[in-house]
Amino acid sequence: DGTLWDSAKNVAISWNEVLRKEAPKELEVDEEFVHSVMGMTMKEIADHTITKMDEENKRKVFKHCEEYEVEYLEDKGGELFEGVEETLKKLSQLGYKMAIVSNCQTGYINAFMTSMNMKQYFVDYEEWGRTLKSKAENIRLVMERNGFEKAIYIGDTKKDMDSARGANIPFVHASYGFGEVQNPDAVIKVFSELLDVIQNYNLD
Repeated sequence: DGTLWDSAKNVAISWNEVLRKEAPKELEVDEEFVHSVMGMTMKEIADHTITKMDEENKRKVFKHCEEYEVEYLEDKGGELFEGVEETLKKLSQLGYKMAIVSNCQTGYINAFMTSMNMKQYFVDYEEWGRTLKSKAENIRLVMERNGFEKAIYIGDTKKDMDSARGANIPFVHASYGFGEVQNPDAVIKVFSELLDVIQNYNLD
């Protein structure tokens, strides 16, 4: 989210379908709200989304939001950012190994890869919903199990940068995304600029 694609419109649609049925006293969410919480863990997002329920019911309802979101996105997909598919294809042809690490729920990354036909470009992925670990820990986990001695992390939020710092790897800011950061290691204004930026890092 904010780096490879924008799914906020369809995420909002899916959540609102659940909220209307199971939490009618809650405010419906819109695309702007979804953008504002992207990058948070699903627990943090639930706390921002459902505010009028006790903890037990909040978790139950938002779990249904998460599950239906994955189902909905797998079918409807989202909007790829400019140059994403062409750039991923080129990076793959050049021999770079790519993985996705996100604070999303279980199944979300697979929904992205399935709906956007992206599975061939990624060797691995990890998500908060599967490990309940921090993004920094999940970055290291992916690096270790794939034998990556060097890596860079591309993201759009301060939490992404903090996670890259926590994993002790460089951070490239996708400035076209949904967040602002201070002093990243590099900046890309469109995803295709990654082809030039990546040359500055010896990832062999």
